[in-house]
Amino acid sequence: MTVERYLRMIAGTFVLATLALGYWVSPYWFLFTAFVGLNLFQSAFTNWCPMMTFLRKLGVREGDGAASHAAAASIGHGR
Repeated sequence: MTVERYLRMIAGTFVLATLALGYWVSPYWFLFTAFVGLNLFQSAFTNWCPMMTFLRKLGVREGDGAASHAAAASIGHGR
């Protein structure tokens, strides 16, 4: 998986987990949900996200849109 896909997976997991925690444990967990949303919002404009930096340091590969699409098409998944 690429940095971008991991980022989407982690953000989605955080949002769902903190929504559940906010409902069943404490409404203060909704603040973390808001933090994730604001971080995603600002990264749309700055193209920088702390989690992406962390994932890159862990050695997760970068996604090249054209190369990834060509590789998927070559194995029959790029429709």
